[in-house]
Amino acid sequence: MTNIDMIDRNQAELPVLLTIRSEQHFEDMAPDSIELVTEGSLTPTGEGGLILSYQESELTGLEGTTTSFEVRGPQVILSRTGSVNSQMVFEEGKQHTSLYETPFGELAIDIQTSRLRHSLTERGGLLDLRYSISVDHSATGRNTFKIRVRRKHEARENGQS
Repeated sequence: MTNIDMIDRNQAELPVLLTIRSEQHFEDMAPDSIELVTEGSLTPTGEGGLILSYQESELTGLEGTTTSFEVRGPQVILSRTGSVNSQMVFEEGKQHTSLYETPFGELAIDIQTSRLRHSLTERGGLLDLRYSISVDHSATGRNTFKIRVRRKHEARENGQS
């Protein structure tokens, strides 16, 4: 069980504005990228970690899904619940095997993280992930997530929404 399942509901969920850029690189194909600006929440776990959550949209193809990034120590755990259920563990220089649920069944996927950097605090910050995915020991592509997190009240004070 992750801290996402055990959040102390007394911890303050801080409203944030997220700018999420995701890229997928497949061999012999142009990169597929998407950029999304959405509202979410940032929750301190009380153990020096943070949980960043947001609702997926039709744009991402995951409508009806909540995505959470739990930052703890050298790891980031991405969890999706709702219309898609999965959990992926990212740790720079390490490989983790995760189950990815699809409408057609579950897939065991290997996640090899080549870069994990973040400057996240309760005030916001950046999360930068680069990783590759293998299914049945065959590489399927390279992926990046860059997420900029800003507290909503700060965005309004700067004349941004």
